[in-house]
Amino acid sequence: MTESKLNFSAGDYVLLRLAKKEIEGRILESYDKEIILIKLKSGYNIGIARENILDFKVLKKFKEDVKNEIKTSFDDHKKTIGLIVTGGTIASKLDAKTGGVTALAGVDEFAKFYPKLFEKVNVKMEIPFMELSENMNWKHWIKIAEITKKMLNDKDIEGVIITHGSDFLHYTSSILSFFLKDLNKPVVLTFSQRSIDRASSDAEMNLDCAVSFALGDCAEVVIVGHASTNDDFCYALQGNKVRKMHTSRRDTFKAVNTREIAKVFRDKIEFLREYKPRNNGKTELDCSFNDKIALVKFYPGQDEGILDYYLKEKYKGIIIEMSGLGHVNIGWIAKIKKLVKSGLFVFAVSQTIYGRLNPKVYSTGRELEKAGVIFLGDMLSETAFVKLGFVLGHKNWRSREKVREKMLGNFSGEFNELLSE
Repeated sequence: MTESKLNFSAGDYVLLRLAKKEIEGRILESYDKEIILIKLKSGYNIGIARENILDFKVLKKFKEDVKNEIKTSFDDHKKTIGLIVTGGTIASKLDAKTGGVTALAGVDEFAKFYPKLFEKVNVKMEIPFMELSENMNWKHWIKIAEITKKMLNDKDIEGVIITHGSDFLHYTSSILSFFLKDLNKPVVLTFSQRSIDRASSDAEMNLDCAVSFALGDCAEVVIVGHASTNDDFCYALQGNKVRKMHTSRRDTFKAVNTREIAKVFRDKIEFLREYKPRNNGKTELDCSFNDKIALVKFYPGQDEGILDYYLKEKYKGIIIEMSGLGHVNIGWIAKIKKLVKSGLFVFAVSQTIYGRLNPKVYSTGRELEKAGVIFLGDMLSETAFVKLGFVLGHKNWRSREKVREKMLGNFSGEFNELLSE
């Protein structure tokens, strides 16, 4: 079919007739005029050669979204939650022309896509920035912590929800478990793998369960999200003992070396283990952080010379992901000893997901320990990374003895002494 006859535009919802089948979906902007891009009802995008389209029908012409003004008001009969929106898929909508997503614009649009939230509770909402989680750094974490602390100490707010991109969410939840001291109310981070305007979206249920948990009794930093691929309930997971396990599954986050805190339904919570209850105290803030830290993954054959970079650039500490029990190539030992003697702190975590380090089993581990490496038990590498930045941010903690003491101390459950198989 010639170009002139394909008189549909990006954003139009169409039916395309090919030689052996018909395809229905939304036309997307294409990188090549000879290729028609279309988003299928399943959510997947495909490209079709223009010459293979025999006929078409426009089922619905694209219209720019009309912003309907939604008035959000407070109801004295409802409880109030604090909501911090930072970006990510949960705060995005489909761009019908590109097939990608764009950020929701402000409170009114958030209320338009999540009306049940505003029906259930009053919402005090702040949007400090809109960033994909891979673009965040320690300055973003501090900003989130400052707003969270303010909301936690607001007597009218029952709990705080933070919406966030999923990919690096566990870094943020981990650092908040160190920044926020003496928690008095729930701090719930939530996410979505699929935007709210997709039929298979996990956004609304995750947010609904986050509200349920924020109104509950557990005063801890948690991640709340789908427990399975079904829309049955969510899990509340300890914020510094969790990892994203799948690129696209809705139940992507799993507890590591600990149990889930609770099953969270839209209207109830079933606790699965002990937790810190909410209280009438005041949450304090300690946002000390030193960003001259690194997370290094060891792999077979890796040149130990890579460690010289961190010494040259005056890094203060590094976390090395080692083998299961805590080993690297024996050629690394002399180099690590040099780093330690130069004043750089070196810590070991495991590349495995579950279990804990044990440097005593093999001679390599014992040699690394003699070289000055500090082994961090069952602590996750992401948690160890942000904790090291937190510890080294305190100038009065920078002696070797004090750093060791603080890194091996259990601030907020980042170590678990009893691991289930």
